[in-house]
This record gives sequence, C-alpha cells and structure tokens, in this order.
Amino acid sequence: MAGVFRVGVIRILGNQNSSKLLSNRTDFVLPARAISGRSLREATTPVKKPSPWPYKTKRYNFFNSLYDKTTKRLDDNSKIIVVEGPPAAGKTDLAKALADEFDMLYLPEANQDMYYTNDYGYNYRKLDPQLPESVRSFDIPDFLANPRHCLAGTFQLRQYIVKYSQYIDALAHLLSTGQGVVLDRCVYSDFVFIEAMFNDGYISKEVRSIYYDARKCTITELLKPHLIVYLDLPVDKVMKNIKNRGYTCETKSNVLNTKYLSTIEDVYKLNYLKDISTNSELLIYDWSDKGDIEVVVEDIERITFSRRDDHDPKCIDWVHYNEEDWATLRNTYADKKDDLMRYLNIPRFDAPELISDAEDVHKFIQVMGEAPGNVYDPGYNVAMGDSVLFRTGIMRRPTLPLIERCLS
Repeated sequence: MAGVFRVGVIRILGNQNSSKLLSNRTDFVLPARAISGRSLREATTPVKKPSPWPYKTKRYNFFNSLYDKTTKRLDDNSKIIVVEGPPAAGKTDLAKALADEFDMLYLPEANQDMYYTNDYGYNYRKLDPQLPESVRSFDIPDFLANPRHCLAGTFQLRQYIVKYSQYIDALAHLLSTGQGVVLDRCVYSDFVFIEAMFNDGYISKEVRSIYYDARKCTITELLKPHLIVYLDLPVDKVMKNIKNRGYTCETKSNVLNTKYLSTIEDVYKLNYLKDISTNSELLIYDWSDKGDIEVVVEDIERITFSRRDDHDPKCIDWVHYNEEDWATLRNTYADKKDDLMRYLNIPRFDAPELISDAEDVHKFIQVMGEAPGNVYDPGYNVAMGDSVLFRTGIMRRPTLPLIERCLS
C-alpha cells in the first residue's frame, strides 16, 4: 500500500439579567483599551500580574484553572498582531520593531526550517542524500529553482501546516502568559500563495482542492488576530526589492515574475484583506519607500479594539463572558495541540503528486528514526547530552522553534 502525504479599552458590560449567584460569570470580555507603547507604559504604574505559566513543560488542567485565572494575565497589550504584505516588503523589520515597542513576543515567519529541525537542533535536510526523492525535503529555494517539481504541492501544504502550528503556539503563549504576539505573516493569509501557484500552473486542481479541505477543517479552530498591518507596494517595487536584497534563489528564479506577484497582490487585497477586516482591525500603509515606524505605533495606540454593540463582529473571537471559556481555550491551545494538528489528516487520495511509494516511506521512517535525537523520546537521548536520572516524564508540548527563514 502506498504511503500518502495526508493533510489527512477593558470593557465592563452592564448585565441587566445577571445574577450574583452566577459565580462563574466574569464581566471581563476582552482587553479593549488601546495597546500601550513603551513611553506610555513607563509613565503608568504597572499592574501586578501572575508570573507567566510554563505552558511548554507544564499542563494547565481543570484544577489549575480553579486558582490560575486566565483573565488575570490579560491586559491592554494581550493582542495578536500580524504584519502582512508581499515578498521583500520589509515585514520582518516592522514586526520586530512593533514587538519591541509593545513588549510582545516576536514570531518569525513560519518556515520549513522549523518543520525540519528537531528538539536538539538537528536539521533533517542533512538526511536527504539517504532518502528517495519523493520523501526528501523541499523548501522555497527548491520551489524557486524548479516550481513544477512533483513535490511543489507537498511543499505548499507543509507551509500551511507550519503556519497553522505556529499560530496555535501564538495563542497558547498569549493565553498562558498574557504577553501579546507579533507575527510575520500568519496562517490566515497562506492561501494567497496557493492561488498564485495554481494560477501559474505549478500545482493541480486536486492539490488546490485538498489544500482548501485542510484549511476548512482547521482554520475555524483558531482565534482571528486583533490587528492586521498590511504593507502595500506596487509589483514593480516588489521586484526591485527582491533584486536589491540579493538572495540568489530569488534573483535567478523565473517564478517571482509580474504575473505571480500580481496574483499575490490581487488575492491579498480582493480576498484576504476584505474577509479578515470583518473581524480584525486593519491598517494599510504605502511602504514603497519604507515608512515611519513611529507613525505606525501611534496609529496602533489609537485603536481601542472596542465593539459598538453585541452584534459587532470586530474581535468577536475574543469575546467570552465566563472564566471557564477562557480556561478551555487556554487548555486547548496549550495542551491539546496534537489534537488540533490531527485535523489536517484529510482522507483524499486523488492527487498522485502527494502520494509516495510504500518503500520510499519505509526508508523515510527508518532513516528518521536513526537521526540524532530521534532514537528515543526527547529528554531521553543520552548521546545528545540528556540526563535520564530521576526523569519520569517526557517533554510534552511540540512547540515550534524560533528560527528565522534563511534564503541564499
């Protein structure tokens, strides 16, 4: 049987019908005051909050929720901000600057170095010479060099998987620590690339269909970002920026042409931004000649993130009245990531390019099982420097490493 790549302003609401007997009811809906920059935070007395919960190594169960209230950690800056835009727009620099200004966690753009690196920092790409072609690594440089390769579809599906995984980590971090998160792109916008690839004939309609099946089964499990910051550049400026930054894999590729980049721009503006702005705040900047980061910060500080009424869809994903609801969300993203990742297992077998020969899969499992750090569960590999004395458990949460994308 063949092996298959299976994508198998804090608001106090007057509650007219509330009862004091409902002890599980909290008036906390979501942090709805404006985000505070460094200067504003320094001018005010900080509110004492619980220490960050070590969600990567410690579970958050029902008994923990009785004394560790999630809402006690959330403040004005407990927000998800995503910086979006075309390639070479300057998203990374802006995202880092915003994270520093607002004291948030910066998450680099989700990339397959995160996917291919294990808990000990070993990169599985080193094993490619031992593997059959159908199960080797395939990343952006490979796609740019050969966009019609049989692994192009698998590559983009993995891109979605990594972004989905990273966004779960972002939600777990915010709810467990109260610290906001700034992301360089996110899972919600990933479909702009599948459309560009499909429009240029790099993937089949079957792969595109499977991608959207996977997206449909997973995207609704997440909470939408509070704010999207979109950096707008004309296509000719994007191409100039790509040339100027000098990544060989990009400058020598025929993929990043006017048609491909125009499709990305059109899908971003006509589909993604239109849809996401229903629930998330949206700021758009002409970034052709860069921009003033201080202006962006000031604009963000002016946003109240408040809803006009109970029917306003803005930030609706973040409106919860019961402490138990917040605890459930926190438990889901911090402790049940594996369950959320299983929603990617889509039983579709109509895309031959996503199917690997059984012997190739067997070889893949064998080689991966012998890779440094993979012989035993994380924490039990003595050859990697682990000490197993008195160890009674395993590292429990599969959190992605923070690795910047490296192109050449």
